[in-house]
Amino acid sequence: MSEESTTYDAGTIVVLEGREAVRKRPGMYIGSVGERGLHHLVLEAAERSLSEILGGTASCVEITLTADGGVRVADDGTALTVGHAGSTDGPSLETRLTVLSCGAPPAGRHSLHVGCFGIGLAVVNALSSSLMAEVRRDGTRWVLEYERGVPVGVPARSGPADGSGTALTFRPDDEIFETRVFSFDALVERFRELAFLNRELDITLTDDRDPAAPRAVHLRFPGGPKDYLAEQSAPLHPDVIGFEREYSEMEGTVEVALRWCDSREERIASYANSLPTTDGGTHELGFRDGLAAALHGYARERRLLGPSDPDFTPAQLGAGLTAVVSVKLDSPEFEGATRSRLGNRPVRACVAEAVREHLIAWLRADPAQATTVLARISTAPRH
Repeated sequence: MSEESTTYDAGTIVVLEGREAVRKRPGMYIGSVGERGLHHLVLEAAERSLSEILGGTASCVEITLTADGGVRVADDGTALTVGHAGSTDGPSLETRLTVLSCGAPPAGRHSLHVGCFGIGLAVVNALSSSLMAEVRRDGTRWVLEYERGVPVGVPARSGPADGSGTALTFRPDDEIFETRVFSFDALVERFRELAFLNRELDITLTDDRDPAAPRAVHLRFPGGPKDYLAEQSAPLHPDVIGFEREYSEMEGTVEVALRWCDSREERIASYANSLPTTDGGTHELGFRDGLAAALHGYARERRLLGPSDPDFTPAQLGAGLTAVVSVKLDSPEFEGATRSRLGNRPVRACVAEAVREHLIAWLRADPAQATTVLARISTAPRH
């Protein structure tokens, strides 16, 4: 190798910033340029609107897959300011659309992060061939237009407007993405999950791509995770066991819903601040601790297990069990870049205590259902 080919100094370094960095390395910001990344744009575009609902400044969000291959996300919330930064309302819409991570909500329990990257609207704009923002504020409708993250002119007044709200319509850039075909069912599944975890949310998804067969789904679940389990088929017992509890020790809340079904499969879904924790963490460990303590305590209390009998195995306890474990924390500590595992240490003991106390109270209150559950567990294979 020649000396010339190995020369490396400060002049060799290329620094990419803002829009240019996003378009050069999109996978760093949205995970992939396939369907996963495509759907991530929709989640990021909807995040601010969903957070407004949780904050009480909006009542609903409407997400539409348009006939021309674009996406429209519209809310009736407090519209963002237009044409001037530094407002008491926070960054202007132009700033949010052009500055990375600007306006991203904090990671606390009262904010909603729907994706694992927390990138904000600027990445959606940079990876769209076109984006139009409509703002209804103070009786006026404003329109802002962009092409591949670059403004097309200045914000323009476009007549009067009733009420308030913000709508973003964007088309993912075919120079970036391997596919521009959204899966309506996949989007419904993720937004349904968010609606179960946050009972305040009111979300409508519409698919207008096929004029002959338009589809629409309305998602709102006042019962929270218990509503999710109520939809499960072949339940072993009629009640859905559920509760929500706050702990100062973990600076947050835990919400759990569980039910045994007529199957051998275990299905436990855990979440931290509405993010799926596919690798588990302290909240899932605490759930399993509390589950085992309650069931073993009740079985020995009722002499269904004798003094010399071994405890049930994890495989027996989980046979047919469907559960949702959701914690919302002021300061979540995630392990890994994709935030797939929760690490907050106090969470384990708090969740274990809550599950143990509520489950054993349910078992004692309804011996008939308790007997059904324990019969299933005791006859399940130990491995």
